[in-house]
Amino acid sequence: MAAKKTRRKTSSKAQKVVKRIMEEFKEGELESGKAGKSVKSQKQAVAIGLSEARKEGLKVAKAPKRKKATKKKAAKKSVKRAGTKRKVASSSAKATAGKKRVAPKRRKTAKRKTAKRAAKRTTKRRVVKRAKA
Repeated sequence: MAAKKTRRKTSSKAQKVVKRIMEEFKEGELESGKAGKSVKSQKQAVAIGLSEARKEGLKVAKAPKRKKATKKKAAKKSVKRAGTKRKVASSSAKATAGKKRVAPKRRKTAKRKTAKRAAKRTTKRRVVKRAKA
């Protein structure tokens, strides 16, 4: 039978440090970092307690490692990626890669009224074509 891996446990002294920090947090006296802003998150308070215990050289457990993505999820992602096409740089683009690029001139947009008129005309034409067909 294979031996089970044992995790490093947090020492009782380190637990006391974290407990003291948590009490400060509950009283609203715990401040973080150089700025001295009050801590509002319980997770942040625990992290501060653990870091202080580490600074004192006490035995503290490492954070558990997160699980990696499963093979199914990875396969689904690769299928999604395969569907999208990527643009390939042309030889002229590669040649001009080192040179400074000049911004293209912007086209002036048509006024709203003229754009509306054009849209109406095209829709009328489509309706007429459908009626004939």
